Amino acid sequence: MTIVCLDLEGVLIPEIWIGVAERTGIDSLKATTRDIPDYDQLMKQRLRIMDTHKLGISDVKEVIASLEPLEGAISFLENLRKDFQVIILSDTFYEFAEPFMLKLGLPTLFCHNLEINSNGRIIDYHLRLKDHKRKAVESFKSLNFTVCAAGDSYNDTTMLGAADRGILFKAPDNVKNEFPQFPVVNSYEMLRKEIEKTYSHNL
Repeated sequence: MTIVCLDLEGVLIPEIWIGVAERTGIDSLKATTRDIPDYDQLMKQRLRIMDTHKLGISDVKEVIASLEPLEGAISFLENLRKDFQVIILSDTFYEFAEPFMLKLGLPTLFCHNLEINSNGRIIDYHLRLKDHKRKAVESFKSLNFTVCAAGDSYNDTTMLGAADRGILFKAPDNVKNEFPQFPVVNSYEMLRKEIEKTYSHNL
C-alpha cells in the first residue's frame, strides 16, 4: 500500500504569504521556505513584519478568501485519491488552510497552529512537531506503508529524503541545484507519472 504525501503551498495552492505581500505592498513578506531554509527564522521574521505594520489574522484571511487552488490542482488531487491514500504535510497553519481544504475536497492535512490574541493579532506560532514532515513519513514507513512524497521547498527536502520516492514539483533553481538526487517535475501529469513509478516498483 502506497501513501502519497504532498506539500500544500506551491504544490496545490498559491503561496499564502506572497499573496499577503502583494495585497499589502510589503515586499519583505514575499520570503518563503524556497528562500530561507530555517523555518523558525522565517516565521519570526514574518511575525515581526506583521507587528510592525499592524497586520492581523483578518488581513491574512481576506487575502486567502481571494485565492483559489492552483490550476489543475483539484482534478489532480481528486484522481490521485481514487488510487492512493493522500496526506497533505504542510508548514502552514490550520487557521490559514481551512478555506483551501474545503475547495480541495477535505483531504487529510497535518500542519501547525497560530496563537492569536483578543485583538486578532498573530503573536506566536506553535509547531505540531519540529521537522514533522520527515517524522510523519518515517512513521508511515514504520507501519509498513510505501511512501511517495512531493514538495517544492527547502522545508520539504527531509520529507523527500525519508520517503521511498521523493519528487520536487516546480522547485526553484536553488533548491533543484542543492538537491539533485530528487527527480524534478513541472506539471501534474508528470507528477502523477513519477508517483506511479513508486507503486510499480513495489508490486
